[in-house]
Amino acid sequence: MSGLNGATPGSLAAHLDYDPRELRFGTSGRRGNVVDLTQLEIYVNALAELEFLLELPDREGGIRPGDVFYYAYDLRPSSTRLVAEEMGRGEIAQAVAQAVADAGLKPVNLGRLPSPAIAHYAISRGKGSIMVTGSHIPFERNGYKVNTSVGELLKRHERPIDRLVAQTRRRIYEQPFERSLFNARGMFKSGSRALPPEIDVARLAYVERYADFFAGAPLGGKKILVYQHSAVGRDILVEILERVGANVVPAGRSETFVPIDTENVDHVVLAGIQSLVDEEAPRHGAFDAVVSTDGDSDRPLILGMEEAQDGSGRQRVRFFGGDLVGMVVADFLDADAVVVSISCNDGVDRGDLKDRLEPKTRIGSPHIIAGMERALGKDKSRVVGWEANGGFLTGSDIERQGRVLRALPTRDAVLPILATLTAASERGWPITRLFERLPRRFSKAALLKRFPRATSLEILRRFSMSDPNVMEARFEQNATECLDFNEALMPHQPERTRESDQIRRRLEAIFNQNAGFDRIIRVNWTDGVRVSFSNGDVAHVRPSGNADDLRIYAVADSQQRADAVAALGVAEPDGILRRLEKAALS
Repeated sequence: MSGLNGATPGSLAAHLDYDPRELRFGTSGRRGNVVDLTQLEIYVNALAELEFLLELPDREGGIRPGDVFYYAYDLRPSSTRLVAEEMGRGEIAQAVAQAVADAGLKPVNLGRLPSPAIAHYAISRGKGSIMVTGSHIPFERNGYKVNTSVGELLKRHERPIDRLVAQTRRRIYEQPFERSLFNARGMFKSGSRALPPEIDVARLAYVERYADFFAGAPLGGKKILVYQHSAVGRDILVEILERVGANVVPAGRSETFVPIDTENVDHVVLAGIQSLVDEEAPRHGAFDAVVSTDGDSDRPLILGMEEAQDGSGRQRVRFFGGDLVGMVVADFLDADAVVVSISCNDGVDRGDLKDRLEPKTRIGSPHIIAGMERALGKDKSRVVGWEANGGFLTGSDIERQGRVLRALPTRDAVLPILATLTAASERGWPITRLFERLPRRFSKAALLKRFPRATSLEILRRFSMSDPNVMEARFEQNATECLDFNEALMPHQPERTRESDQIRRRLEAIFNQNAGFDRIIRVNWTDGVRVSFSNGDVAHVRPSGNADDLRIYAVADSQQRADAVAALGVAEPDGILRRLEKAALS
């Protein structure tokens, strides 16, 4: 093509030789395919978001003209380099730096850094920041995440930002092509750019945050294998663990990007980690745990060790899901208010934390943060939250043994790793015993990749109530009750009852007895479609917010059953998700 339809002759838009794909907000931040992430598209969105921050009051995280503004990036190729295999796209950090400068701010390059580390450093100084990352998703996708001077962007910010993006897009697209920074391919006319030198201050501050709070070598004598792969925090994690006394063995380092999704730890990932343990144990001896993070190091991966059942004496790794890790960490920190999303393991409703549990939120850290803010408004003083992926957030300062951990209202991987290991060490237990004390509820997640988003949304529409105020339907033997999003009982309406009963019957035709499911007793629409059965099974279907994937979260009374439900969900060609697809498209 040659230019956009209706573009002003001579404008940048009139010269573009590709069809722009507009970036959208996901669960947290913006993500897209690298081939679509022109520097022009990154620049337009980042500039608009910065202009939004410049309009915010200070108390809401606003920034001021001339402020220092921080940026950092993960290790995926397109974050800082042009990638020939992705149509020459990339150097996203360079586009961000240009947007920061053109917004009248002073860009400061904090380098390769975990997402929580840049947030921690910038928030502690009352400044904004941008992290260039695709998080856990494959390397052919990427994006970025903006933080205000007090924390993450929240969902209430997205609509006004989108309006600013539309205005900024028109302004930049209408610039005369001769004066534009961008060529017909949406890339800088100046070609590849070098970034300014990285500054190490944020890394040092992040290390000190945890070295101070966990002072006294609580992990002394513990041997920890750190699976490094391509996580941006792979060396920081080793350094922090060593600072708190652990004997650390780094392993599995990769210069090729490895997309570790802590919500989808399958047998392939576990087999790879087991191979690392088998390889390193003869040289280093038995390990107490294996830990790792996802790509931008805001989600933990924690595995305990058990003796193999084959009599060989070798150690076998045992993975613990992030929602279970959150329960252990909240208990360790003695939280008085706990905020989790609807997708989390419902063991949190049954154990020691049940009386501290706030209303469950939609999925995504912005929703967790909003829930923590509501808890603080109730005069709670030790407020925490976490997601099923294990990312842990602190909404308030936490004091423990005379030391204070400052609030960090964004996903973090290091705190749950250190807290879990320390909780076990202080009791003289293996970490497996920590998790054995939790309510016996087991979870598993799985997904179908590259699932059309339009189809996912149609599935949700077909199996949701037409009244958007209905949060949940409960099916008793002789009655159906509906609750709103304040968890209040809604007045009985025959039409509403009839519709919810029809949805239940359609779901029971898919989640049927042949697959081991019992009668449906509850359907929740807080975020996706979450189905609870009378035998204790839970199946939660929801499209990913960051990629064109359709996920199923399973909870059951045994790990075998949770694994089986997740496997039934993604089975090809006629698993639960495919049957939902057929029902939605018929």
